[in-house]
Amino acid sequence: MTEGEPLALGLDLGTSSLKAVAVGEDGRCVARARVSYPTSQPEPGAAEQNPADWLDACHRALAQLATQTDATSWRAIALSAMLPTLVSLGQDGVPIGSAITWKDGRAEAEGDDIAAAIGPATLYRRTGQRFDGRYLLAMHARRVRLGLTPDAIVAGAKDYLYEVLTGELLTDPSTASGYGAYDLHDGRWDGEILAAAKVSHVPDIAASNASRPLRADVAAGWGCPAGIPVVLGAADSVLGAYGLGVRAPGAVAYIAGTSNVILGHSSTARVDDDGRFLVTPMADDGFGLEMDLLATGSAVEWLANLLGVAGGPAELADLAATAPLASAPLVLPYLSPGEQGALWDPNLIGSIEGLTLRTTPADLARGLIAGIVLESRRCIEALDEAAGARGPILMSGSGATSETFRRDLADATGRAVHCQRNERDHSALGAALFAGRNALNWTDTDRELTPDERPEIVEPDPRRAAEWAERFARHDEACRSQQARRQ
Repeated sequence: MTEGEPLALGLDLGTSSLKAVAVGEDGRCVARARVSYPTSQPEPGAAEQNPADWLDACHRALAQLATQTDATSWRAIALSAMLPTLVSLGQDGVPIGSAITWKDGRAEAEGDDIAAAIGPATLYRRTGQRFDGRYLLAMHARRVRLGLTPDAIVAGAKDYLYEVLTGELLTDPSTASGYGAYDLHDGRWDGEILAAAKVSHVPDIAASNASRPLRADVAAGWGCPAGIPVVLGAADSVLGAYGLGVRAPGAVAYIAGTSNVILGHSSTARVDDDGRFLVTPMADDGFGLEMDLLATGSAVEWLANLLGVAGGPAELADLAATAPLASAPLVLPYLSPGEQGALWDPNLIGSIEGLTLRTTPADLARGLIAGIVLESRRCIEALDEAAGARGPILMSGSGATSETFRRDLADATGRAVHCQRNERDHSALGAALFAGRNALNWTDTDRELTPDERPEIVEPDPRRAAEWAERFARHDEACRSQQARRQ
């Protein structure tokens, strides 16, 4: 980077940390920062965060970028954030209480009531979403039942951060989908759904590429020019796919973290007859067909702790690599509990079949990873059918570092898996690229990638296709048996 080179910044407000990156006009990342914040669990099922911690993380991350770059060269910013995460705002724009994150499971009853008032199938056809207690409207309804003023403004995490940076509360279509009342076909709020949830105040919806100037007081604190455009951006899954390069049907974005987000691309807003995927507007053109495997990263961390693996998930993956698939027990990885992948069943629970006195910790680790891989296969097959095109799996996130997981995913799906192991912040990177292309009129450039930027590619081994097909049949049968027992 030459001194004074114009830079675009991306900020991703994630589940456990804020990530910030700066990119130059050629798309190369020149600086990055990450600042963590805590999640509190005041009661079972709770997952709350303090919005003040987000702002502190944002300022600290930008201060780190300012030590790596010339802040006066910052020319645009775009935002990405976890979804759905509720921030209740007073009419003065100040948060009321804690933020309720997507991991919170206390609003299922309210979700059921809202869905029943409209009809689950009708909700899905209108919004492309499978409404439940993790949508913002359900979270808000629970808070109102517990005493929150009904006049509170319902906002997402990114919406609140955007208001802090620009002074204007706006949401984009992908984030609006996380409320549960965005009409996918008309591109506006669905009044009937808002009324059913007794919600009267929501942000205006603007396009993802809409921008407002950065507030002068914020700019002064960061040492960057006042008034630079802050681009509204999109949900973390959407901009993660954008950063990975999924912008047309075929390729699949696979973002492996606390949960695993699997997203394909469609040129039309098509819903699925069986409701296997969510439909979310992309940041530029088209729609994302999305499935979220809940608590997959958390499940790996749980097993690492249970087995006393000192190195955590990374060492657990190394341990799994030492066990053959044939000796691994069958593990249904629904530890959340429930699933929001292709099954969308809140009643599924984790289970292990095939334990013997010969089962080793390595066998258990391999079984859990295989279970996650098989649910991923189920999702990717649904996307293949919907998109009518078949391309590589483009991986990102902390869970993508496991070579065993990437090899198993390639062999189980029969698709090449691409992973840039040195880049885990694709949502922040996608936000930065989106800012440059929409606020600064940058274009995609063909340049030679550095060794660190080149993806590692795992090609599927056709000799293992039959073994994975047989294991998937057993996995699916165990899942169906559990569902039948609970009916």
